[in-house]
Amino acid sequence: MKYNDVFRIIEELDFDIKTIICKDDKGVEVYLIRPSELPKRLKNKYDVNKNFQIWLKVENREFRPNHLRLMIDLNLRTRSRPDLKKQLLTIFDNIFYGADPEEEIKSLDNEIFDHYLNSLKVIATLAQLFIIEQEFNYNRESNFDPKTLFFQGWVRECIDSPKEIDNMCMSISNGQSPKVQYTDKENKKNKKYEENLDELWYL
Repeated sequence: MKYNDVFRIIEELDFDIKTIICKDDKGVEVYLIRPSELPKRLKNKYDVNKNFQIWLKVENREFRPNHLRLMIDLNLRTRSRPDLKKQLLTIFDNIFYGADPEEEIKSLDNEIFDHYLNSLKVIATLAQLFIIEQEFNYNRESNFDPKTLFFQGWVRECIDSPKEIDNMCMSISNGQSPKVQYTDKENKKNKKYEENLDELWYL
């Protein structure tokens, strides 16, 4: 589904009802839940109507994936198929700009990756949902405009692999910003901002 369609689904989520967003050919599910009660750590910070959770069901395990799962998967894919780096960057940029993840990944249907964490269908869906999560939930002042560019900068950096994945994951976990080269010309709050950029302008 396209960004706006999924965003609308999230806006209209019922409380405590599992809503499946995608299921791959191995039976792995990505689903959403809007809990009727906020965790204590979120109280006074979030509107219960704005909060939603992203879940993965892998065989008998159900858990909430975080951004690192996506970043590690994409880094592994690039390491196993460096010839597809630009194609991966284009696909995940298009998802960032609002395209349908399942349509975007069709160009890779016949490609084989030796290393990854989940199917590309699941990973692409998670990318879209994490972007929407930032747009929907993040209510603090951001140094990025659009604020989702912080997340997308890290997606670009982890695919491009300018340094080792453990160092990048440490930076992400510590809340550091991605390298400025992946965001500056697209960030309206940066003095280097430009309009009408070329595809993959940051390479």
